[in-house]
Amino acid sequence: MLTQNSLPEVEEHKRLTNKEAAIQFLTNNMVTIMFVVLVLAGFLVAGMNPFLFILDIVARMSRNSFLVLSLIIPVVAGMGLNFSIVLGAMAGQALLIFVTHWGITGLPGILLCIVLVTPLSMFLGYLTGKLFNKAKGQEMIAGLILAFFAQGIYELIFLQLVGGIIPMDNRVLIMSSGIGVRTTVDLTGGLKYGLDWPGQIWGMPNLLRPTFPWTLIVGVIAVIVGFLVYRFVFKGRMPSLPSIGAGLVAAGLIVYWSAIQIQQETMMMMVRIPLLTWIVILTLCLFIVFFSRTKLGQDMRSVGQDRHVAAVSGIQVDRVRVIAIMMSMVMASWGHIIFLQNMGAFSTYGSHEQIGLYSVAALLIGGATVSKATISQALLGVFLFHALFIVSPSAGRQLFGDAQVGEYFRVFVAYGVIGITLALHAWKKLLQRKDQLGV
Repeated sequence: MLTQNSLPEVEEHKRLTNKEAAIQFLTNNMVTIMFVVLVLAGFLVAGMNPFLFILDIVARMSRNSFLVLSLIIPVVAGMGLNFSIVLGAMAGQALLIFVTHWGITGLPGILLCIVLVTPLSMFLGYLTGKLFNKAKGQEMIAGLILAFFAQGIYELIFLQLVGGIIPMDNRVLIMSSGIGVRTTVDLTGGLKYGLDWPGQIWGMPNLLRPTFPWTLIVGVIAVIVGFLVYRFVFKGRMPSLPSIGAGLVAAGLIVYWSAIQIQQETMMMMVRIPLLTWIVILTLCLFIVFFSRTKLGQDMRSVGQDRHVAAVSGIQVDRVRVIAIMMSMVMASWGHIIFLQNMGAFSTYGSHEQIGLYSVAALLIGGATVSKATISQALLGVFLFHALFIVSPSAGRQLFGDAQVGEYFRVFVAYGVIGITLALHAWKKLLQRKDQLGV
């Protein structure tokens, strides 16, 4: 029973608990907090036009979010950061080359790429999953080495076999020697913006690439419908995704109101949102949410928490791990197709090499770890990582008179954040082991 004299002790205990909670929050999110500070400082130093920044960040998030989201399922299954998504990127890139050669353009060409790449990426995911089952606990380094090995096979195919053993009579794609694909593939007039669909629908141009104000109107309607579905259909049994949407719409309304106040609303009309691309990204987010509630999704979570306990419970651990990698590989191949069709051109032998590194870095910047990752962390990480990419060259020019300094800095950051996160993960595991041993 509490007495009057014991109340100050209780209050002191609460203060200590709150202090510990604050320290724990800062420790768990120090990478994200550091990047928020860097982005804000870089933005202020660079002196960028905020609406040009919005124009660039919308494009970058549209083409990179799907790739980063493909990393979540292996993390949930306890397989760490899947650097082997580079194989999925290679598969998607290869199909883009072949479909470009066949002359199929626009959205039909993108859909054909997705249909053909799915069985290929599933096969690559199956082989990768089998390899990871032989290297339990070392999946990340195995994925890195596997990506280097696959790079050699990819170059053998497209430098030596295509045009020779694999017929491809195309002067635009094939080198003058008649063997090997050129170093750069241009998708302009073919698959460029195939998913973004800038053409006419029902006689109206850019219907699926609305301007920022029209996107806000659609967003308000979508949020209202989402709340109604959440309230009356799901009875509050699903995560409150409409609340996240409401927050994004509110942020958009604030930005547009600010543009009106400083008479920059014409700049907002330049910002076009690739609506179909974002519908695809939203569909993937919903799939991940609902998949986590299925029997297989719960099995993956159990395997990620403790493989031994999951095996004792009757879960086929190796099978679940292989399925997780197969799903991640398919998503990565689709994501790279989305990325390249938005870019409009790509390096045949180099554009896929950094996909794994940059996607992993973006996920970690959002607050994810080797053992835990969520949709919100993935999207926040994409925003912060690419916001730093946008402001760092201008900030480097302002501070040092050379924009290249910003380029060096952002590459350094990409590697550094992965190293810091892995070091923190190892340190936390060491502390947990000491606590278990009572040291």
